[in-house]
Amino acid sequence: MSKAWIAAFVLGVLLTGCGGGGSSASSAPASSPESSAVLSWSAPLTRVNGESIPMGELDKYVIRYGQDTDNLSKEVIVTNAAAEAEMSYEVSGLENGTWYFTIQVQDVNGLISEPSEVVSKAFSS
Repeated sequence: MSKAWIAAFVLGVLLTGCGGGGSSASSAPASSPESSAVLSWSAPLTRVNGESIPMGELDKYVIRYGQDTDNLSKEVIVTNAAAEAEMSYEVSGLENGTWYFTIQVQDVNGLISEPSEVVSKAFSS
């Protein structure tokens, strides 16, 4: 991984939505409740060295998450990073417990930012 040129940015508001809860009947066996988290963030405006970065140079976002801050083993790639300055993504299928999330941005040259600060959300039944 090359040294980051893109400024680290703060992973914004962490919203939650809980799965399940409808009043419809189902013949399927009950399963453990799953939840989702909506991550929201703003595109970085500058690189680490202070130079501005045009939106057109942003390629993708990499969201890493897991239940251990030292092992964020799950990953989601959000493509088309240059499309909007305000982005969000819903991570679903989260089981009970505390989940930790971080995000990085990669530019069209393959340079990737340092991870954002870790944010967390706890789910319980």
